Amino acid sequence: MFTLGSSLQFQLYSQPTDMRKSFDSLCGLVQNKLNLSPANGDVYIFINKMRNKIKLLHWAGSGFVLYYKRLESGTFEHPQYDIETGSYQMSYAQIVMLIDGISIKNIERKKHYTLPVKHT
Repeated sequence: MFTLGSSLQFQLYSQPTDMRKSFDSLCGLVQNKLNLSPANGDVYIFINKMRNKIKLLHWAGSGFVLYYKRLESGTFEHPQYDIETGSYQMSYAQIVMLIDGISIKNIERKKHYTLPVKHT
């Protein structure tokens, strides 16, 4: 099934990315620049220099899925983060807002109750 959900981890690659890159080249960025495995289940997000194109790379159990969106006007807004870091972890809600063009720079996440983790 082609779906992304809140149970996944999302990593925004911090550098502008050439959108001519496809599966193998994007996997190479994840492996060589982030020192992570592209098949670890995380979703890796890449945005081009003009910020009008975005690609999401996701390992779907038996192969990679590549989601691609091009804006006809406007730009994708990067959250504020340290550009020297290789990637920035984002929540599913932030990704949805980013792709839908909602500003995520000044969003403050309120504290929510979470179930305690049981250690066995």
